Amino acid sequence: MTAETLTWRQWIDIPPVWLGGFIALAWVQAQVLPLGLSLKGGVTDLLGGALIGGGLILATLAIYEMRRQRTTFVPHQQAAALVQSGIFSRSRNPIYLGDLLILAGLILRFDAILSLVLLPIFLWVIERRFVIPEEDRLRRKFRADFARYCQKTRRWL
Repeated sequence: MTAETLTWRQWIDIPPVWLGGFIALAWVQAQVLPLGLSLKGGVTDLLGGALIGGGLILATLAIYEMRRQRTTFVPHQQAAALVQSGIFSRSRNPIYLGDLLILAGLILRFDAILSLVLLPIFLWVIERRFVIPEEDRLRRKFRADFARYCQKTRRWL
């Protein structure tokens, strides 16, 4: 599937849009329904910043490696190469892991304690909508190479 054949729904149904929606939910929860719960403090802010920074670094390293291997990082497109080098030697899904870290960091920065429940929900949505279909496409295209990659590299960490 090329960029030209992607539908507008596929262009909208991408992880950054889902991430933005979950970030918005966390922010709204912090503003509208804090319920007096708070972890606000220097340590929490530092941890939140570290998670956001770590997430951005993971995603950047992954996109760099995918571009270096001349393959797409757009979820609904067919990969031209099975990237196993760089950050992909540690995680099969470093961009999605980075998204999760960014969400966790922003939840802490917003002091949206109730929104911590969004983390496993976000992970579930990303896994069902993107990870499993992507891995199915990779499995069909790269067969034995993908099977070996799955044996040596975990999905998340």
